[in-house]
Amino acid sequence: MISRRLFGQVVAAGMAVAACSTETPAAAQSDPRAGSGEHTSLGPVKHVEAGVLDMAYVEFGPATGQPVVLLHGWPYDPGSYVDVGPLLAAEGYRVIVPFLRGYGPTTFLSDQTFRNGQQSAVALDVIALMDALKIDRAVLGGYDWGARTVDVIAALWPERCKAVVAVSGYLVTNLEANKKPLAPAAELGWWYQYYFATERGVLGYRQNTHDFAKLIWRTASPTWAFDDATFDRSAASFDNPDHVDVVIHNYRWRQSLAPGEPRYDEYERKLATAPPISVPAITIGSDFDGAAADGRPYRAMFTGAYDHRVLAGIGHNVPQEAPKPFAHAVVDADHLS
Repeated sequence: MISRRLFGQVVAAGMAVAACSTETPAAAQSDPRAGSGEHTSLGPVKHVEAGVLDMAYVEFGPATGQPVVLLHGWPYDPGSYVDVGPLLAAEGYRVIVPFLRGYGPTTFLSDQTFRNGQQSAVALDVIALMDALKIDRAVLGGYDWGARTVDVIAALWPERCKAVVAVSGYLVTNLEANKKPLAPAAELGWWYQYYFATERGVLGYRQNTHDFAKLIWRTASPTWAFDDATFDRSAASFDNPDHVDVVIHNYRWRQSLAPGEPRYDEYERKLATAPPISVPAITIGSDFDGAAADGRPYRAMFTGAYDHRVLAGIGHNVPQEAPKPFAHAVVDADHLS
C-alpha cells in the first residue's frame, strides 16, 4: 500500500485538506464514482513470456493505439481497471493491464526463481512485458504497488515513459527511512506489516487470504460500497500459488527483515537516492491520503510537466472507485507530454 513514511505523516496530522489541483475534471466535480461497476468482465486473458514470468494480462482497445500500461496494487488485481479499460479504449488507446507476479494466472517460468516482491523486481517485470509486446514507450498508471512500480520505472527508465499517473504520488521505498519509528497513532496503520513479519502472520494470511483482503478493501476504502461479486472476481487472483510468498517478501523486504536479490542491488542503490521523476506526470490524492491529499509532501519529486488532482470521497482503489476521473487523468497526462 502507500509509502509508510507518508502514511505516517497523514495519520499523525489527523485531518484531511482541501483540494488544490490546478484543474479538477468535471467528472470528479459532479460524481467521481460515475461509471463504477458498469463492467464486470475483463475479457480474455492473454499470456506472454516476460523475463522470469509467464505473465498474464488483459488488453483493451486497438493494437495500433497509443500504449497505456496500468498496474494494480495489493490486495487487488486487474479488476481495478474493469471500467477504466473500456473508457480509454473508446479514446483509441491500447490498454495493457498485467497480473503482477503472485496474482491470477501469472506464473514463474522456473520453480527455482526466488519469489521476490521487492520494488525493482516488480518494475523489471513490467519492462520485460513491454519488451515482449514491442512497446518502446507507454503512458503508465497505477495505485498502491502499481503507483510504486510506475514511479520506479519513471525514475530509472524515463525513456520508457511517455507520461505517468500515480495515485498517492511518489511512493519509491526508502529502506533506511522505513527503519525510523513513527508516532504511535501512525504506527497503528501498519498493523498488517508487523503481522506479516511473524510466522503466525504468514500462516494467518495463507489460511485467511480472502477475508484478510476484504478487510483491507473495507479499511482502505470505507465509503466504497462494493458487493461480494465484485470482491470475489478479484479475490480469485489471490489463489495464485506464489501469492502469499510474494506478498510476505514484499512487506518484509520493506522493513529490512528479508533480503532482496543481488541482481537488483544496482537499481535499489539508485532508488535509495530518491531520484526525481522528470517525465510528464499527474498525481492523484484521495481520502485515503488524508492530510497528504493535496500532494505537497511529494510535489518536489516531479520535475517535469505536472498536475495534481484530489478526489474527495474516494478511497484507495481510485481506478475502480472513480474510473472516469482516473481515465481522464491518463488522457490528460498523455497530452502533457
